Amino acid sequence: MPAEIERVFLLRGMPVPMPEGVPLRIEQGYLPPSAGDALEGRVRRITHFDGRIEHVHTVKRGSGLVREEHERPMAADEFAREWPRTEGRRIAKVRTKVRVGDRTWEIDRFDGLPVVLAECELPSVDAPLEIPAWLAPWIEREVTEEPAFRNFELARRAGLLHHP
Repeated sequence: MPAEIERVFLLRGMPVPMPEGVPLRIEQGYLPPSAGDALEGRVRRITHFDGRIEHVHTVKRGSGLVREEHERPMAADEFAREWPRTEGRRIAKVRTKVRVGDRTWEIDRFDGLPVVLAECELPSVDAPLEIPAWLAPWIEREVTEEPAFRNFELARRAGLLHHP
């Protein structure tokens, strides 16, 4: 599987002001894990600003800065078949993508959870990451190595909140 190298930061809220970005509405659910399987599978419905909808199946392995990741597009009917299997492990968020030089920052505001995350993918583990001036005052701390802030864990916690 290809590697995803990503740093993640917990924010105090949505940065204001923030440069104009590309907003996306994302609904994602996590598939039940197989016994003894270290893979994390998710299905995602992404609604673009222009109304276009895409569906994506992603499999990840690992935690922290470097994770293995494989993504593939999926048909709407395949998504509809898989979505019910994610019951209790779902989150929804608005993601705003902001291009800064040769990097793209993704700011995620989660529905129903008091969490805002900023993440940036890197080309290599040792690649420098400059925090933009508009983002720096909003950073509470880096959470790249904290599993509690992985989307999978946020989805699990959201499921517990909505399904006692």
